[in-house]
Amino acid sequence: MALAVLTQADLDAWVAQARRFTLQGRLPDYIPQLAQVNARLLAVQVSAENQSVISGDFVQPFVLMSVIKPFLLLYLLEQVGSERVFQQVGMLPSDLPFHSIAQLKSDHGHPRNPMINSGAIALTGLMPKTSSSDRCEAFRKWLNDRAQTQVILNHKALNSVRSLPNETNRRITDLLVQSQLLERSDLALDTYNQLCCLSGTIADLAQLGLLLAKPHLEISHTHQQIVSALMLTCGLYEVSGTFAVKVGLPMKSGVSGALVAIVPKQGAIACYSPAIDRIGNSVAGLFLIEKLAQELNLSIFC
Repeated sequence: MALAVLTQADLDAWVAQARRFTLQGRLPDYIPQLAQVNARLLAVQVSAENQSVISGDFVQPFVLMSVIKPFLLLYLLEQVGSERVFQQVGMLPSDLPFHSIAQLKSDHGHPRNPMINSGAIALTGLMPKTSSSDRCEAFRKWLNDRAQTQVILNHKALNSVRSLPNETNRRITDLLVQSQLLERSDLALDTYNQLCCLSGTIADLAQLGLLLAKPHLEISHTHQQIVSALMLTCGLYEVSGTFAVKVGLPMKSGVSGALVAIVPKQGAIACYSPAIDRIGNSVAGLFLIEKLAQELNLSIFC
């Protein structure tokens, strides 16, 4: 079976089932703005074969947070090439939380992969040495041009993030400077914060997913494959292996409750549900993607 056979009735029914999982997660109270959203929100869009099926609270915009990481990786693969990118970050899964300092120290200051905080922060060092705002704006325009999206920078969310001490990411950034992967910790950290506060709707997130799922005239197929492979092995942090078995699709989550899955050569599934589990993954979003993968036989291993 395939994404193209999905009906509106089926998706609506599965969204109704998924709503109970919004009660099982929590909001990330360490980011003030994210702690204030309605935990019952739930939206999903499935895009394939020039058509989309959408359900739930789909007009609600949200910040992408760590869901931006695979697209930052794709952008830099296109800009500087894979050899330079993988001098900066590794390709191995992490068995510790996404913001783990212990993981970075055990890896001698070299980030294990681009899907955790240390990896994405290190990748900002490959962006042009201009201001953090110029870096973010260039990336935002590149995304919107390639994906035909309307992603914006959410300044309210950015101010919320900037209001925090952010000690863990500051320590990570300082370690990366010590490892000579970054020159300036302040520039890297503010770039990272701005990238995470890029915002869109569920339709935008589905369109971003299509950048990896379908051939694109302006994007290398090899780079699409690299990003998708790392999403499969690293995109859900320390439970990535579990969901590679249960779902069998490249996925990436963010603590805002955003979640995207790639169905290679078919399309993309985008979910938004802000209640997350202890790992930082959307509870209802994972249920929905697992349901879709099982019912439509979507696993790349089938």
